[in-house]
Amino acid sequence: MTERIPCIREGGPNTILPATAARTGGYCMPCKQEMEREAHQRYIEANRRDVDLYEGIMDPVEILKIMHTRQDHDPLICYVAYEHSKEQVYLSLSTEQQALMIDYAMQLIRTGDDDTGKDILVYLVCYHDTSLSAQIPELLEHEIYYPVILYKSASAEVRDQLLQRVNTDDENRNNLLLMIAYIGDEVVVRQFQQWRQSPPRWADQLHVAPEHYTTEAGWELTNEGQRRDLFIIPSYSLYKVKENEGADDTSIGNSISMLLTSTDNCEWCGGPLTTLIDLDVQHPALQDVAWNSERLQVQTCVICSCYGVVYMEMDSVGEPCWSAHNVMPMGADDLDPDDYVQLAPDAGRQFRIATAPRHAFHASEWAMEPSTSQIGGHPGWVQDADYPNCPCCSSRMRAVGQLDWSEVEEYGDGMYYMFICEPCQMTAVSYQQS
Repeated sequence: MTERIPCIREGGPNTILPATAARTGGYCMPCKQEMEREAHQRYIEANRRDVDLYEGIMDPVEILKIMHTRQDHDPLICYVAYEHSKEQVYLSLSTEQQALMIDYAMQLIRTGDDDTGKDILVYLVCYHDTSLSAQIPELLEHEIYYPVILYKSASAEVRDQLLQRVNTDDENRNNLLLMIAYIGDEVVVRQFQQWRQSPPRWADQLHVAPEHYTTEAGWELTNEGQRRDLFIIPSYSLYKVKENEGADDTSIGNSISMLLTSTDNCEWCGGPLTTLIDLDVQHPALQDVAWNSERLQVQTCVICSCYGVVYMEMDSVGEPCWSAHNVMPMGADDLDPDDYVQLAPDAGRQFRIATAPRHAFHASEWAMEPSTSQIGGHPGWVQDADYPNCPCCSSRMRAVGQLDWSEVEEYGDGMYYMFICEPCQMTAVSYQQS
């Protein structure tokens, strides 16, 4: 038997055959491969260079084209990020520049890059409420049925085509119903009412009744067959103050009381309740809200609302209190608040509410990574639309805001959704995560 010899690398635990040592210079293969990786990494670090694709470019349309272009990975190149986010650049577009981006998106779709083209169109629809009525017929020709929000501005002619097609297109019926719901005009409302009264032959192929599709578009049919919107308008962004701005800089937005720790405790886990928002009802964001108190306070247990809806009632002086209608979700009795990170004392002071409203659907596509925390506006559902029913009157509660927890904690995740029932003066909070 050939005697094995030790690897010559200091600390190397392996032994090797003499023939292997002759080929590798005395190193075992694991050590030789590790040394090659280390040498390659040193070469990359010594030769890597920064590349600024945006240098000298001022046109936001050209900047966005670069942002939407996937760059081939090269370990020797470090691409410099643009100084503003994609959201900020889109919001800076003029009407003429929006039209140029629409043309560019349609060119991409015609050449087979559907994903990038659709992304651009969704940004324009959400951030600028851009009408795609002229482009929708071509989108249908390319069999683009998602994201359904693209069809929000469809013409009456397209609407009628979709209403006919939904009866025959079994494969795309789910998206077609959502597209129709987003159009949401009087004809659509009447059609959903007819489907509710006389379910179509294909209704049993769906997971839910046809009229429930409207909630994804942010509205529902009332018992009288009328449209009722399920979120308040206008929408105001809630954003975290940057470190260099300072929490006392009033020039960057209005202050809002948020993330206040209550003296009351959760009746399920025993941890302290948290007031997610506390806002004067005279604020323009709440102009669509009928509330009997001077301030709208949405309070919850940030632990237990991850497992089920937490309802709060208003007492005689307008203060939130734990609702007797709360039903403990499965698993909540095993929760220990000490296992969760406690909020920093100044967490709420780090937030501001924007001075001007934004479009109602701005944050509805959360995967676009917009600034999603808001008062008002269509919710950015991480999963499916889920408006809780008021436990007092059984009506769907209206969305009044949402809070992206990743903006609250360093490793936070998911979205807290806030709801109100004005007739019953109740609030609710639910939670979704990917």
